[in-house]
Amino acid sequence: MRILSIGEIIWDIFPDAERLGGAPLNFAAHARRLGHEVFLLSAVGDDDRGPRAVERIADLRVAVDFIHRVKGAPTGFAAVEVNREGKPQFAIGRPAAYDHIQFTDETLVRIADLQPDWIYFGTLFHTTPSNLAMTRRILEACPLAYRIYDMNLRGPHWNTELVVELSAMASVVKASDEELNMLRPAVVLAKHVAETELSAASLLPIKNAKAAIITRGANGCIVRAQGEFVIKHAFPVEVADTVGAGDAFAAAFVHALSEQRPMAEAARFANAVAALVASRPGAIPDWSLNEVNALLSTDEP
Repeated sequence: MRILSIGEIIWDIFPDAERLGGAPLNFAAHARRLGHEVFLLSAVGDDDRGPRAVERIADLRVAVDFIHRVKGAPTGFAAVEVNREGKPQFAIGRPAAYDHIQFTDETLVRIADLQPDWIYFGTLFHTTPSNLAMTRRILEACPLAYRIYDMNLRGPHWNTELVVELSAMASVVKASDEELNMLRPAVVLAKHVAETELSAASLLPIKNAKAAIITRGANGCIVRAQGEFVIKHAFPVEVADTVGAGDAFAAAFVHALSEQRPMAEAARFANAVAALVASRPGAIPDWSLNEVNALLSTDEP
């Protein structure tokens, strides 16, 4: 399967180290580990972090064909603090190189020629109007591609109108329960909606999406798709940090859908991959399918 991941490259600056990340890159790396051909569309700056990022991405075997080099702009970075529960807080430096991509007709033709099976996108990258217009053009040029929108709402770098627009572009929409709480003031719910369906209902207006996913950390996930309503509990692990766990979940869910697994099985598989990532430091730690299968062989969590 061929995947195009669109969005930011960010160096996560932890108190003790710098680790390469950014949700679209994290997603791309985990999808590649699952055996797919993955291209990342992004940009780095002409600072020392730029070449290091490209080299690391190539080491992860993610295609760097569409990573632009931007002069005079820094490679993306974010200061990260992790609380006692392992949940990160990000202070994102902007503008960054990924805000200044010069997208040409030639690049669009090259992407259209690839005809990716899936296209991934998030919110942060698309707060820049030119980036939003670029993604619209790509989706128009790849009409057969499924699209997954992972909200990843960060600080002030989003607005409700943008979330609604991006949701409407997607086949699959994923959000965390915390992100739904951020959106809920802007969502009108019928009073009769059952509590068990509250999170899934809150994801609407995703008019065109075939599936809505809500990740709930240690509480697992909820999936609502084409009349199905699935709740899957998380696999219990000792959490190192949750950076990248949601991105790993998204990659694993897309992988499971590509294998035409039932929604419940896809959700459980994605929970297992996310649990492994959360149990190790950083957004792209080492893990293997053997470890995933070992978790899946345990009793239903």
